[in-house]
Amino acid sequence: MTSSSLKACDVHASLGHPVIDADGHYIETMPILKPYLVDSIRELAGADLAKRVEAGAAGMDYDDTVLRPWSRLTEDEKKNSGISRPPWWTLPAANTMDRATAQIPGLMAKRLDDMGIDFAVMYPSRMLTATAIADPELRWATCRSLNKFYAEVYKPYADRMTPVAQIPMHTPDEAIRELEYAVKVLGFKAIMINGVVHRPLTPPKDVSGAQVTWGGRAGSRIDVLGIDSDYDYDPFWAKCIELKVVPASHSPGMGWNSRQSRSSYMYNHIGSFGASMEAFCKGLFLGGVTHRFPQLAFGMLEGGVGWAVTLLNDLIEHWEKRNAETIFDLDPSRIDIGMMMEMFEKYQDKIFTPNAPGLAESFAKLEPEPPYTDEWAACGIKRKPDIVKNFVPKFYFGCEAEDTSVAWAFNRKLNPGHSRLRAMFSSDAGHWDVSDMTGILSESWELVRHKHITEEDFRDFTFSYPAQFYTTLNKNFFKGTRVEHQTSKLFTELVPA
Repeated sequence: MTSSSLKACDVHASLGHPVIDADGHYIETMPILKPYLVDSIRELAGADLAKRVEAGAAGMDYDDTVLRPWSRLTEDEKKNSGISRPPWWTLPAANTMDRATAQIPGLMAKRLDDMGIDFAVMYPSRMLTATAIADPELRWATCRSLNKFYAEVYKPYADRMTPVAQIPMHTPDEAIRELEYAVKVLGFKAIMINGVVHRPLTPPKDVSGAQVTWGGRAGSRIDVLGIDSDYDYDPFWAKCIELKVVPASHSPGMGWNSRQSRSSYMYNHIGSFGASMEAFCKGLFLGGVTHRFPQLAFGMLEGGVGWAVTLLNDLIEHWEKRNAETIFDLDPSRIDIGMMMEMFEKYQDKIFTPNAPGLAESFAKLEPEPPYTDEWAACGIKRKPDIVKNFVPKFYFGCEAEDTSVAWAFNRKLNPGHSRLRAMFSSDAGHWDVSDMTGILSESWELVRHKHITEEDFRDFTFSYPAQFYTTLNKNFFKGTRVEHQTSKLFTELVPA
């Protein structure tokens, strides 16, 4: 994040509306959190699991369990094992006040005014991937304990901040169990899910006996929950509606296929959240989740919105060429074999000759008949406007201060159906890319100063869309907060898509 000459408080004073941070971050203070988790896990799952957590099994001792083991490997070991360079120096250090702010909830509550933020939804940092822990019992016990801890920690500051509950998604039953506990028992009103789950694979073999690994590694595949999943997640989406919470995914994509550098964290990190969000979003859409649950909305955090603009356009372009009717323009049986042979005869040369053995047969040898031809049936797409209808109002995109792709999201001239994608202001405060918390809002305001977006766009970016997302199912989400009055007025306003 670059600096700005404007102060956040001055920008805020000029707006005439509140600012809601859709994705703030706390930094877990391990000497305080870890003893709590160990005790909680001992109570939940027994002494043996608690000892494993104390030894670093849940990832709290990141240096000891990830960085140091990586650094002890030789270059050949790193190369042969395919291990990716893990993140390093990921916590802000140059600004001690900001670091303290991210670690102490009471200080964060006090400094939100300096940041120009009225209300913030707070997400984890060091424990962001707790929902992806492979061991089922450890995953459940860790997420449950984290949720208990942060429900208690943030309760005194509910007028300015609310934490998210971490909901593991490896199975719908597991997800529903933790969701019900988080909402009904602990009182959470915002949740974070892992929008992708890594599943082990047993790949088929080709005619030579080699494993088929097209498109990825042989060991695992990425389950994006909405399409081709190992489980039916519809009961979980239904439970979200019942409990009036909207799911937000905050899963990184580091270590995926093209993000497996063994030497560069930057190579692995850049674009990783966007890749993960795109996979989740595309799966929900093409799997028909937004069609079957039209009242539900989904948050895609920390990946920006540029990929979503591209995805929406790609969906439309692909539908135009491969919808239930136009797909038959590509039916191989339509090839006129006689004409093909005539063209080879007419335009032959020394290499391209109609006498090539098996040439005519190669045209006639059609690929296997597909099991079905309408790949859009699940999402209920019959006309082009259906794509915009099933996409734009259903997805909200967390964008950081310096993210210029926000301007793409609000560009009615270019976006299909003259739509605006629902980009949400996300401070990312507490992460290494934020060098000064008081400069975040000012940095976003540069989009208005340079006329990339309008003041109306900025209002929706920093207020209307974050408020709409979190109140999609729960109109009382902001009750008792500083922004209760302003957000309640939104229910009677029509905010254009």
